[in-house]
Amino acid sequence: MKTGEEAIKWIHRLLQFGVRPGLERMEWLLEKLDHPERNLQIVHVAGTNGKGSTVSFMRHVYEKAGYNVGTFTSPFIERFEERITMNGKPISEEDLVYCTNKVKAFVEELVTKTDDQPTEFEVITLIAFVYFAERVHTDLVLLEVGLGGRLDSTNVVKPLISVITSIGYDHMHVLGHTLEEIAAEKAGIIKKAGMIVSGVKQEEAKKVIKRIAKDKDAKYYELGEHFTVAMINSSPVDQQIQYSGKSQRDITIQLKGPHQRDNAAVAIQVIERLMDKGFPVGEQEIMDGMRSASWIGRFEVIQQNPTIILDGAHNQEGFRALAETLKQHYAGYTCYMVVAMTKEKDVTSLMKPFIHEQMHVTFTTFPFPRASSSEDLYEPFALMGRDVRAEDDWKKAILEREKDVDNNSLLIICGSLYFIAEVRKWLMER
Repeated sequence: MKTGEEAIKWIHRLLQFGVRPGLERMEWLLEKLDHPERNLQIVHVAGTNGKGSTVSFMRHVYEKAGYNVGTFTSPFIERFEERITMNGKPISEEDLVYCTNKVKAFVEELVTKTDDQPTEFEVITLIAFVYFAERVHTDLVLLEVGLGGRLDSTNVVKPLISVITSIGYDHMHVLGHTLEEIAAEKAGIIKKAGMIVSGVKQEEAKKVIKRIAKDKDAKYYELGEHFTVAMINSSPVDQQIQYSGKSQRDITIQLKGPHQRDNAAVAIQVIERLMDKGFPVGEQEIMDGMRSASWIGRFEVIQQNPTIILDGAHNQEGFRALAETLKQHYAGYTCYMVVAMTKEKDVTSLMKPFIHEQMHVTFTTFPFPRASSSEDLYEPFALMGRDVRAEDDWKKAILEREKDVDNNSLLIICGSLYFIAEVRKWLMER
């Protein structure tokens, strides 16, 4: 491969092999690659929701403090390369080609010798490890789990700190159907004699995480017990919060909603704990970094006059957080919505926070193999007698709802992050 386009095309070909949890392929390939992950200082971040925002908070603080920070996140919104960044800059074409060629050689050897094909996510994880270890100088890598934790391809590392941002009902066909089962999978990232920072709130999930931490003799820090956060004030632009942990500080963040207060608190707790591990950060750097953190596609005000907000809410917790964020920052506004989801989602459960007399929703679809049809999403609401519509053309759906928006209303476009990526590109270019 000689170009980034060729590299990405080869990587995407691996999508056909689906999701296959397990660490055997990763361990074999890492041995062949001489274990690049062992040369990295890592914060390992799992959670149903909040991983990307928590990573963003930490990245901005450490960059303000002068550290070289690598991030590995998913999925991408604008371009594939943003999944692997150095100080917020996506991996270059030259580095992507180098790392992909190096990994590809051993992938082909594995397939030849064992007839066991690595997945796309495993390969991208390996590319990230090679990039961070060989092509750039990283002081710290913020590594986001792909799915679950225990059997996720990232769970081959020995991190400085493990983080679980939240627990919710998502990917239940893989992780389990109860909060306890899902929590156990995510707590699989906790290492023997390690450290875990948790933002999880449900008692049944907390008990599981706490028990696993105790069994592994890991230090355990929990939101609400070892550190807290409270709102001071909020506006459509930002929110002021008070954090209490090893220290107490008032902080302004531009990411909106109660869930982002929790994510901010988890990030600060990690930063405080890492100060004891050789990563000092000044007070002003924490203040400036937390204020500047952003995360595209997550309650992102993409347009003003009329106001259009993009939000990648795609599970029950995400839609509840969206409803709470609107209530906090846009109380009194009329909300119009355009929604697209993938087939495995239960639309009635997800839309529950928005089922009321003032419901203004258009269900749509988008070109994606697992996208649900607009009619399938619409059908449970067809007899409600409210302003609910189905429109196959998502651009038309947005344009029609946009006409309804005035100074006292806004348009929310939400659902699958793959859908949000398509919409964001179109809105930025039109």
